[in-house]
This record gives sequence, C-alpha cells and structure tokens, in this order.
Amino acid sequence: MRAQADGHHPELNIALEYLLSSGGKRVRPAVALLIGGMLGGDPQRLVTLGAAIELLHTATLVHDDLIDGALFRRGIATLNARWSPAATVLAGDFIFARAAKLAAETESGRVIKLFAETLATIVNGEITQMFTSRGTINRDDYYRRIYAKTASMFELASTAAAYLSPVDDQAVAAARNYGYEIGMAFQIVDDVLDFTAEPGIVGKPVARDLRQGVLTLPVLCYLEKNSDDSRMYDWMNSRILDADHLDGLIDSIRASGAIQEAMEEAERYMECALAALRGQPESVERQALEELSRYVVHREL
Repeated sequence: MRAQADGHHPELNIALEYLLSSGGKRVRPAVALLIGGMLGGDPQRLVTLGAAIELLHTATLVHDDLIDGALFRRGIATLNARWSPAATVLAGDFIFARAAKLAAETESGRVIKLFAETLATIVNGEITQMFTSRGTINRDDYYRRIYAKTASMFELASTAAAYLSPVDDQAVAAARNYGYEIGMAFQIVDDVLDFTAEPGIVGKPVARDLRQGVLTLPVLCYLEKNSDDSRMYDWMNSRILDADHLDGLIDSIRASGAIQEAMEEAERYMECALAALRGQPESVERQALEELSRYVVHREL
C-alpha cells in the first residue's frame, strides 16, 4: 500500500504514509485473507486483493471526513484538517485509482467488476442519504444505507477472495453471505458505540450521527417505542433542537432499551455470519473468522 505513491508527487507520498500510519483495524483485508486462506486461494493474489480493499476503504474515509467536516479520526487530525478541500479531494481520488490498479493486478475480471460495482454502491448510498428526508427513514431504508456504506465492502472482501480460490458457486455464495452478515453487524455495532463509547476514546462527541442529522438503529428502536416524544418529532422534521433538548433526547435514548435492542440485532447478524461458515472444513482460518465475527460484535471501539 505504501508503495502506491512511489514515483508520484512527494505530497501524495506524505499523505498516503500519514493515512496508513494513523491506525485502523484492517478488518476488511483480514476477511479477504482469511476467506481466501480457508478456500485455498493463492496467497500473493490475496495479499494484493487485501491491499486494494484497504486502500479503497481509506479513500472513502478521506472523502467522508471532508464531506462531514470531521477534523479528527481515531484521535488524529484528518487529512482535510491539514490540507485544502481541493487537495483532499484529489488525494482521495488518487488513492481510489491506486486501489483500482491493485484490484486489476489480481488478474481476475470478476474481481475488477465487483470492485467497480462496490464503489458505485458506496457512492450511491452516500448520495441517497444526502437527499433523503429524516422523516421518511424506516428500518428498510436504514438497512439499505448501512449495506451501501459498510456491508458492501465486507461483501467485496469475502466474495472477491472466493473468486480467487478454486471453489464452486456454492462456496462463493457462502463467502458472500459471510461478508454481508458480518458487515451489517459491524455497522450496527458502530452505531451503538456512537451512543455508548467514551468521547475521549473515540475522538468524537456522543451521538455524533444524531447531532449531524443521521438516523441510526438505536434511534429507530427508540422512536418505535416513543413515537410521542416531541423532541424526536422535531428532529425528524429537521427542526433545530437547542443543546439542552438534544442532550436530553440523547440521554433518553441511552437510558432506554434501544441500545440493547440494536445490539441484539447485531448479534443476529453475527449468528448468520457464523452459520455461513458451517459448511467449511475445520481450519485455522475458519476458527479465526469465527473469532473475528465475535470480536466485531463485542468490541469496544
């Protein structure tokens, strides 16, 4: 990944090094490497795939931070906090291009096609969120959004790894299911942590999504049982809540059963992900995927 800026403008090299050194769980490439290892894929092509997927993820974060006006990620200054908006957009575009180059180096037409389709899905999801009124969002809309935002890339990781392995269509379908289910669980837990994690640890305020007008599963769960909460009505109709009313709404959501209900939903997705692995023979990789599934749901960050 670091080598992708070699031979280009020194500032791109600095930016890529900065982004890759800022941390991250690397869960998506881990899924690709473990699925491919479990299915007997070529290790070198899987490493190339993993690098392509992580760079794709990195590029989406660069653009997301700029769109959201976020100045910190994982407690470290974002690229747009250091660079102008124009330079930040171009850096993200450069990383997208280098991710696509790595995807092409897998020498699989199916991987390249899926890579392009996934990027289109992510962008379409972001555009849809921008042009959707808060008051029209329901669970189906939420699930479609988190699929586009997060699960689609997990699905890319698992499916593309299967494409690079000597397996039949049934095994590819099982790998795709694993990626989808664990990706959905991952985002739901992220949305729960937005309400429960300590601000000093995650580097952002509690309920940042709600404060920015984004409806997540904990909020939906609360709304379904508290439809008479006037603060919720005002928020969904894009009315400005003063700080006290917004903080009070957040406290109400945190004190309700909405957080636990959302976690139970994440655990159901985790169980479906584990079920997708059951047809595979026992192996170190399968065991690691099972452990990864549990980590995704029970992590604290």
